[in-house]
Amino acid sequence: MAALGWLTPRRRSATARSVLAGEASAEAARKNQETTAPPKDATEPEFPVLGDDKAAAFFDLDNTVMQGAAIFHFGRGLYKRKFFETRDLARFAWQQAWFRLAGVEDPEHMQDARDSALSIVKGHRVAELQTIGEEIYDEYMAERIWPGTRALAQAHLDAGQKVWLVTAAPVEIAGVIARRLGLTGALGTVAESVDGVYTGKLVGEPLHGPAKAEAVRALAAAEGLDLSRCAAYSDSHNDIPMLSLVGHPYAINPDTKLRKHARELDWRLRDYRTGRKAAKVGIPAAAGVGAVAGGTAAAIALSRRRR
Repeated sequence: MAALGWLTPRRRSATARSVLAGEASAEAARKNQETTAPPKDATEPEFPVLGDDKAAAFFDLDNTVMQGAAIFHFGRGLYKRKFFETRDLARFAWQQAWFRLAGVEDPEHMQDARDSALSIVKGHRVAELQTIGEEIYDEYMAERIWPGTRALAQAHLDAGQKVWLVTAAPVEIAGVIARRLGLTGALGTVAESVDGVYTGKLVGEPLHGPAKAEAVRALAAAEGLDLSRCAAYSDSHNDIPMLSLVGHPYAINPDTKLRKHARELDWRLRDYRTGRKAAKVGIPAAAGVGAVAGGTAAAIALSRRRR
């Protein structure tokens, strides 16, 4: 109080009371911080809703939950284990280059890419691929999970809701990732198998674009979910059908088209990339299983440069 000596007694007393009130208020705020939840934004109601068993969350995988494409990392692991040879790389790389440069889903090229990727696993046992998937997750994928998206998924789990991955990646790989993250399960592309051995064919089509929306719709019906209370998360405009299906769509690390669409419809956006990473052009989701090719070629080239 010595610093207040120049003031008159009355003003000194008033100032002291103000200081005391300010200190008391600050102390109370610090105590309340430990016991009181922060106020919610009036424009954004509490979400996810605790105990809402009619709600669930659906997460795209590539560049949403994980940095990069799962099939890219899977391809690296398969090449390391000699599932295919170097001579296959030229054909694979050409197919991947088409997707990257054309940026369109030409049916003929899509079929070629799917056939090439499926030929890699033809004749192998499903159980073998599942075991290898566990190893590949530890080698290439675990450190590439986006912490921010992982926290969003955990918020749904903590609220008592189921959380599903929805991806064009093989369902075996998607299942491994979902299990490792503690999620409920995964919807993915299904490769045909007979007596536990891959035939080299798909069951239907890759789970991509509108097919994802149909998978989510079917799962919601089977689980008794109310889609208007569900959430979906994706980085790609290809997933607009899935995002449009739910009451709580989120654009995560969005591509240019999805960002524009999300802003027009006032969807929530989250971006966990650095500025440099956000500016990069990723592997188009349309590449689907064909991404094994370009991904593996890049991995091998990088490996050779490091020798």
